[in-house]
Amino acid sequence: MTWPSLRPHRDDVLIAVGGLLSGLLLWSLHLDTHPGQGLDDRRLTLIPLAAMSALALLRRALPRAAFGLGFLVLVMDQFVTGSLVTLMLFTDLVYAAVVYGPPSAVRRIPILTGLISVASMVALVAWYHDAQAFLLGLIIAAVIFGPAMTGVTVRLWRDRADTAVLRAEQTALLAEMDRTQAVTAERARMARELHDMVANHLSAIAIHSTAALSLDDAKTTREALTVIRENSVEGLAEMRRLIGILRDDSGDLEPAAAPTLDDVGTLVGQARTNGLAITFEDTRPPGSTLPAPVELAAYRIVQESLTNALKHAAQGDVRIRLAQADGLLAVEITSPIGPTEGPRAPGSGAGLVGMRERAALLKGSFTAGPAPDAYGKIWRVRAELPVTEGESA
Repeated sequence: MTWPSLRPHRDDVLIAVGGLLSGLLLWSLHLDTHPGQGLDDRRLTLIPLAAMSALALLRRALPRAAFGLGFLVLVMDQFVTGSLVTLMLFTDLVYAAVVYGPPSAVRRIPILTGLISVASMVALVAWYHDAQAFLLGLIIAAVIFGPAMTGVTVRLWRDRADTAVLRAEQTALLAEMDRTQAVTAERARMARELHDMVANHLSAIAIHSTAALSLDDAKTTREALTVIRENSVEGLAEMRRLIGILRDDSGDLEPAAAPTLDDVGTLVGQARTNGLAITFEDTRPPGSTLPAPVELAAYRIVQESLTNALKHAAQGDVRIRLAQADGLLAVEITSPIGPTEGPRAPGSGAGLVGMRERAALLKGSFTAGPAPDAYGKIWRVRAELPVTEGESA
């Protein structure tokens, strides 16, 4: 259990000191609320005044306790000549109990003060049997019930303002989270594009440059240098296209002419130039068309699979198969696994991650790993990408 700090607020100190000084001024001028009534010694009026001023110091720290004790002090003030400042300080305690008290105070204190006001009015009318007693009851209601309702209004507006500030902070936090997620997604997309565009060419350059350096044969060296030059030029063109995408502020995040499955033949030709034996089979219906994101993802999966085959596959045929049925485009690439005689290019695993991400973005499936085959042990990459209904011929 934690106790509230009893250190008074600066404004509470000003209210207490100002109230005490004002009460002393009125007392010195003999301006009492009910002179000639109660105890004859006017000095006794200063006791409720001092007590109520002291309770004003606790109007924020202990609002309910200050209100309860203040009511007792107000009753005490009725047995002396009375001070207007003591009455005013009590009204402030009622207001502070509602504004600074717990949420239950917003409901209970107005009800309590209302009941006290009604009971006082009925008791005064019954005691004096005079209409002026009803007017006195209204004054009592204004003193205790009026500040309570004012406090309720202020408390509700303050709570609404706090809620609006909290909602604004939450909205700003959500906006920042959305921005961070968007930046992360864009960085991942850029990483996939950069890897898919350039990795194939750089892998071919690495393998053929290693072959040119390790084999002392002029013809082989010339052929390797030719392949290196072709891949360097194509890789540079891909890099320029990617840079152009990044610099484009039109909002189009894909190249103006994104590669499609019709360009797989060009990929196959480049891979054969790099030394791969490839069998390509496309069983899709003639004239079929696919959504651009599906075509781009399938093309990148084939491209990355050929890059991996160039770096890691053993001697043998690399088989590419495209099929479309039941609203799915199936892309399957297999390559032989085994010892290789030529040099290998290092891999980081980013290609498999990129292929899996591309399939996941389209709500498709992706598998990659070793598998048995009639021709021996192979590495199989298979992706199934949903085709939007109505977009295939």
